[in-house]
Amino acid sequence: MQQAYADLGKSFKKFAKDKALKVKRGAGRPVFQSKKAKRQGFKLNQGVVLAREGNHGKLTLPVPAPYKGEWHSIRFSEIPKNAEFETISFYREHGHYYMAVPYKYETPPYIHKHTGKKTGIDVNVSHFNDAEGEHYFLHKGNNGAVNLGRVYENIKHQQRILARKLEENGQIAGKRSKSYQKARIKLQKLYERAHRMQDDAMHKYTTHLVREYDAICIEDLDVKGMLMSHVASKGVHRALFGRFRSYLEYKCKSAGVKLVIANRFYPSTQRCAVCGNIKKNDEKITLSGNKKHGTKHNEYVCYNKKCPNYNKVVDRDMNAMMNLTFLIDHPRYNKAL
Repeated sequence: MQQAYADLGKSFKKFAKDKALKVKRGAGRPVFQSKKAKRQGFKLNQGVVLAREGNHGKLTLPVPAPYKGEWHSIRFSEIPKNAEFETISFYREHGHYYMAVPYKYETPPYIHKHTGKKTGIDVNVSHFNDAEGEHYFLHKGNNGAVNLGRVYENIKHQQRILARKLEENGQIAGKRSKSYQKARIKLQKLYERAHRMQDDAMHKYTTHLVREYDAICIEDLDVKGMLMSHVASKGVHRALFGRFRSYLEYKCKSAGVKLVIANRFYPSTQRCAVCGNIKKNDEKITLSGNKKHGTKHNEYVCYNKKCPNYNKVVDRDMNAMMNLTFLIDHPRYNKAL
């Protein structure tokens, strides 16, 4: 209870401070945790004992005051680290129990080895483009990528099962059956599996970028606006654009890698990376391509007769990646042109 009261006090202080400063996206008023929330848990900062027992670890929790029965330690496979730990979080999610132990110890800072390389990153729903080419690792990929197609097919199948169990005699059932709860947990586990596969791939990709490049340029995307579109909202949600940016920002900061955020209105897709000509009006490339010239959405054709790439079909995503790389050395063009 002491930890719960301490967290509640911090929440009210944060809420009052943001309200006084009139912060637009400040902390909201603290509310009770819902019993229906998928994640239930508590914190302990006193009385927890972590010890080594043979080749595994042992966790002993404090005994509640009214309890008079037997109290056993919890065995876990990992050996606890020889360092000071802080407040431990215990929570239940998707039918499993977890324990998060934050350790406090000093680690040597990561020293980035300068490679002299730089790249822009053009993000798409199905793949990302950088100086090394296309990377299919988030959705229905190839080239050794993480293939989530089978997982999403299982999710779709399980959603149908859950929807059928929700109805009773053609109407929404007022009481949830045990078979409904089992189907719900199974669906949650599938979503958790997809999330972990995506998160693992995103961590590996961002770490690779930070190690290989000295400077990186990414786009400032209007993710909320893209999610409002009924056409691409599901693909944008699965592509994790926001998570990609947050991971890259903190990793670049810790490694000392230069990160450039391109202006939201910088025409990386409409600008020719060779001559700088910008498509306007009916020359622009849309999601369906260009109707005037009959080009596809992934094709970029420059119609400037003085351009070396005049009337040549180039990959639109690679052209956008080159335009973003251009901003690293020429920040004065980082604006709506």
